[in-house]
Amino acid sequence: MQDHENENRDRLIEQGWAALPAGYRIPKDTPSLDEARAWCRRLAESHYENFHVVSWLLPKAIRPYFHSIYAYCRVADDLGDEVGNTAQSLALLDLWKQELDACYEGRARHPVFVALAETIQECSIPKQPFADLLIAFRQDQTVTRYATMLDLLGYCRYSANPVGRLVLYACGEASEENFRFSDATCSGLQLANFWQDVSVDFAKGRVYIPQQDMEFFGLTEATIAEGEATAEFRALLRFEVDFARGRFEEGLMLIDRVNRDLAVDLDLFSRGGLEILRAIERRDYDVLSARPAISKAAKLRLAMRAVAGRALPFLRLHARPAGAAY
Repeated sequence: MQDHENENRDRLIEQGWAALPAGYRIPKDTPSLDEARAWCRRLAESHYENFHVVSWLLPKAIRPYFHSIYAYCRVADDLGDEVGNTAQSLALLDLWKQELDACYEGRARHPVFVALAETIQECSIPKQPFADLLIAFRQDQTVTRYATMLDLLGYCRYSANPVGRLVLYACGEASEENFRFSDATCSGLQLANFWQDVSVDFAKGRVYIPQQDMEFFGLTEATIAEGEATAEFRALLRFEVDFARGRFEEGLMLIDRVNRDLAVDLDLFSRGGLEILRAIERRDYDVLSARPAISKAAKLRLAMRAVAGRALPFLRLHARPAGAAY
């Protein structure tokens, strides 16, 4: 019986790998740290459109930490969302958890975990935030509706909040108080993405708007299916957007508590999330006929603000006093 279960698991894993980039597979030969770092950097910079700005704003010494953390999250997310088969995804996520355990035991094999092992050691990161993310990716395979906002925030506790905590560890700013503010920001970002992608998620069989809220506003999923933003739907989205904005407002307190380099990044992401909410408002909460998006001009404006925020202390330090000769 055990042999049959192992064979079935191995078959599912092999089928799952076939649906993903070849580089995701666990290699026969364990890469060197330099090779692993390069692998993670390539993955991060080729997948994440904002990573070039963010990584430029971070001190060079800690960029490899962010590359490895991002690579872990990216691969794990793809194991759940890009395979197209629940059983195969669950088998791969189980394997990824085994590799995470092996990493903490000094037996890393995959480039992600070889690089991550250095990050974990240098930044004293516990296993829990990494493991929590896998709980969310597994949950995505089996849970497609949430009864209440409390239930949805419970999902955010695993899907989004661990990322913020990992960032704080990587930047040497981990504390329970900072975690609380970070959790608020990360949950706000997750909710903003949900409200932006109502139709996209529905096409995947998922509804993140709490069922209790839909009932309160007199709505059923038929409204989403029909793609018509009725007055009731717009009122519901206004309510959800206001709730998400409240999470951002709570989390903004973290910006004044951390070092300048991290504060600039936090400001960039918080304002980016708030810009998503404003994009929804500009469409009068109609997220069904078209997906609200941040314009290129708005993205550039946010990036320039972040760059200016990074440069401002330098400019103040080197500014000439009034009347000084040039």
